[in-house]
Amino acid sequence: MSDAAPNATFATFGWPGSRVAETDHWGVMLRPAQPTLGALVVAFKGDATAFGAIGAPAFAEFGEVVAATEAMLRSAIGYEKINWLMLMMVDPHVHFHVLPRYPGAKALKGIEVTDAGWPGPPALASAVTPDEAQRAALLSRLSAAWPL
Repeated sequence: MSDAAPNATFATFGWPGSRVAETDHWGVMLRPAQPTLGALVVAFKGDATAFGAIGAPAFAEFGEVVAATEAMLRSAIGYEKINWLMLMMVDPHVHFHVLPRYPGAKALKGIEVTDAGWPGPPALASAVTPDEAQRAALLSRLSAAWPL
């Protein structure tokens, strides 16, 4: 698929370098700051700034993306709960922050991330930013687990 950022929200989250997976209507990206290990952004490729404006084909595909994303994170990271946050306060296009939730810390290739908000709301300000090698390892692990 194309390496061009479909909209400004994709560019904000580092597309295409952050790409984990993509479908016709959605992109799955590694979140640059990791409040929990495996935190993602799932973004709509169109210009819609309201969830209700994405259209029937994108809504239909979204169910598949949710199931695939959750299966990927369960396999690659492991989690007890998962949060899909539609914040859209700074980046205007339809997107979700997806946070695998777990008690304590999880580690991969030298990056350790504690879920500082567990068992309450996610603590987004307590994020860890992986270095390039850690980011590449995390992207590789997640992409390899993508089931679609």
